[in-house]
Amino acid sequence: MKMLKHEKVHANQSDQQQKHIAFFSTRPYERALYSELLETVSVDNDKPIKVVFFEHPLNASTAASCNGYSDVVVFVNDDINAATINALKRCGVKHIALRCAGFNNVDVKAAKKAGIKVSRVPAYSPETVAEHTLALILTLNRKTHKAYNRVREGNFDLGGLMGFTLHGKTVGVIGTGKIGQAVIRILLGFGCRVLCFDPQPDNDVTASGAHYVTLNELLEKSVIVTLHCPLNEKSHHIINAESIDKMPQGVMLINTSRGGLVDDNAIIKGLKSKKIGYLGLDVYERESELFFHDHSQEIIQDDIFQRLTTFPNVLITGHQGFFTLEALHEIAATTLNNIITGANTL
Repeated sequence: MKMLKHEKVHANQSDQQQKHIAFFSTRPYERALYSELLETVSVDNDKPIKVVFFEHPLNASTAASCNGYSDVVVFVNDDINAATINALKRCGVKHIALRCAGFNNVDVKAAKKAGIKVSRVPAYSPETVAEHTLALILTLNRKTHKAYNRVREGNFDLGGLMGFTLHGKTVGVIGTGKIGQAVIRILLGFGCRVLCFDPQPDNDVTASGAHYVTLNELLEKSVIVTLHCPLNEKSHHIINAESIDKMPQGVMLINTSRGGLVDDNAIIKGLKSKKIGYLGLDVYERESELFFHDHSQEIIQDDIFQRLTTFPNVLITGHQGFFTLEALHEIAATTLNNIITGANTL
């Protein structure tokens, strides 16, 4: 696969302090990528951009390590609350750059009060997450993960592998931003009937052949419900006991957006009652304590997560939906551009 090419970022920093950037919650593949891209960055005052990569997350306890840095780059599970922001201010940080689209983990009001800018990556390869959403749907439906293990053991029995034809089924898409629209395009290509809910309808969605309905109608008529909305006060636990009760028996629920959109206890009850026939998750409400790390030699203490993994009709991936070469390049290029030019500020 060819590496993506990016135009050289050119910045005039004559009136700015030298850039000292601290990256948090980084993995080796990110360090290599950002280091490569930073070599393409030029500044008029010829002062090199200084960078440090930390594996640990940024929170109120670790913010002291930002002393002397002008910018911090954070990810989805870093905790940028008011206490963290106050600590960053004392360290002289001027800019918090999220290398993701969501910003529910940042107290934006506290940052504004502290005089610290916050930027994000508003859109990156929406097809990447959309394709992972369909991967969860198809894997749960046709049970390819189970078939793979059987065949490796020489078991070719088809018992328990029955799926359903996706063509002609009604699928509900909650949230019709760029990722939601990418999911809709794929579903329409499969021949599905697509119902949508979003407080801000988009004419392009209607023109594509999907239909906006009320949330209740979507829940009542969709055999598959997939979430693609941001996490905020209004959407927190949008999937709860009441909304699950409205769904058809045996519904498939997919969440590749944010863990806080679903009430885990209600989900477990729905699985036990068989109201939820399939569950696909790429996110989890308390994922910051689990995801992006190897816990295979440990005893996981999260009882709710452990309970979810016991159901045979549940498929969980560890916030993998964004993880393609193309998406990582777009995220990295946009993040660095935000730091240099001040773009995409909240």
